[in-house]
Amino acid sequence: MTEALSFLDSIHSIPGIRAGWLERVTDLPITGDRDQAMVQLRSWHTAALKNSTGSTAEWWRAEQVHGTELAVVPGSPTLIASDGLPVVPGVDGLISLQPGIVLSIYVADCGAIWLADRKTRGVGLLHSGKNGTEGNILGKALTAMHDHFGTRPEDVVAVLSPCIRPPDYEVDFAADIGKQAASIGIGRFVDCGLNTASDLTRFYSYRKELGKTGRMMAWITLDSQS
Repeated sequence: MTEALSFLDSIHSIPGIRAGWLERVTDLPITGDRDQAMVQLRSWHTAALKNSTGSTAEWWRAEQVHGTELAVVPGSPTLIASDGLPVVPGVDGLISLQPGIVLSIYVADCGAIWLADRKTRGVGLLHSGKNGTEGNILGKALTAMHDHFGTRPEDVVAVLSPCIRPPDYEVDFAADIGKQAASIGIGRFVDCGLNTASDLTRFYSYRKELGKTGRMMAWITLDSQS
């Protein structure tokens, strides 16, 4: 599923910025761990990005270690992940002001957070589950975007992806992310309100599927023509 979902409309209202979300690949059985799942899903992720952006030549990904570190791309060092593609090591968020590159994050209960600055058109993408939210990766990302791009919170649109929520998880980190967005002063925050554990025909859920599951892909890009 790659169509522009309504919860991303506020991102798409910013000229030159596009975002996307690939849900469960229903005809692809996955019974292994994360590394095996990413190998299996590589061709689907690649095809989705090519279909949506026309190219994956500048495709940046985070290693996702359930922390709060971020990287500015391009220019950050990378290592090769299990699926044979590079990732920026040790980070759970990526920010950029460079047109023509794609940022992506992968989730299966944790939240992906899209960030877009209406004025500078800087973009970001975060992996924020229980640990990332407790460490306020959202706040750290806004500080980094201010330091590198001059971003002001009031100019930012932030969108939270489908993620696990009560009663399927004891921690309501989605609600905490919303509170953090308000305290930071983010101009517009959209929580899609969807629970990944509630519909396994549509979403992957690490908790419901006991770790043997795939990953949804979130992505964002600033068009090279912008």
